[in-house]
Amino acid sequence: MKPKKNPNAEIGRNSSLYFMIGLTSVLFMTWQSFEVKFYEKESKVSEVVQVTDELKEDVPITETIRTTPPPPPPSAPDVIEIVDDVEDVKETIIESTESSQETFIEDAVVRIEDVDVEEVEEEVVVPFTVIEYVPVFPGCEDLQTQAERKECFNQKVQEHIKNNFKYPPSALEMGITGKVYLQFVIDSNGRVTGIQKRGPDKLLENEAVRIIASLPTVKPGEQRGKKVSVKYSIPINFIMQN
Repeated sequence: MKPKKNPNAEIGRNSSLYFMIGLTSVLFMTWQSFEVKFYEKESKVSEVVQVTDELKEDVPITETIRTTPPPPPPSAPDVIEIVDDVEDVKETIIESTESSQETFIEDAVVRIEDVDVEEVEEEVVVPFTVIEYVPVFPGCEDLQTQAERKECFNQKVQEHIKNNFKYPPSALEMGITGKVYLQFVIDSNGRVTGIQKRGPDKLLENEAVRIIASLPTVKPGEQRGKKVSVKYSIPINFIMQN
């Protein structure tokens, strides 16, 4: 039988030869690489220095403060004259007025003369409802019993309020109404003092005080035979009627 392939075309026939040639070539190149020497090359470095001809800086502008020089010291006199004392000066001795522990002070006897001491009686204020003798309003003198005089006093006060009553115009315009409570004292001389008021508005309070302050002087009330002050209270009602 004829062989199918050409013996000259067989690839593996000379493979060992090729392997030996390749290995030899690699070893040779490796040996040569170890034998190669490298040398440092000289490097040239150029240094550049910039030099400016003029250095310009912004200098701040300052103001020079001129101060006046101090005055020169006074010059000494050329000649110093020594003058003798003409008059003898007497020294003034000031004696202390304070006393020391060694100073003996005689016992002083202070006499107190008889001093008149006036007893100030405390003002007694008695309510109108419990007063022994009520104040007598002008026109009520003829009544005998205290109950009649109390009733007469109340009626006279109410009549005085009605006769002297004036509604404040400002209160009318603003429609202010209400009741003002008044409390006052009839002192031991029969005069009205110490008026106190409490109401819904100043306008009404001022009118109520004006009415009570115009009460006439009455005969003062008495308690245990002495004239005393009497406290009295009454309300005044301010009503607007159409």
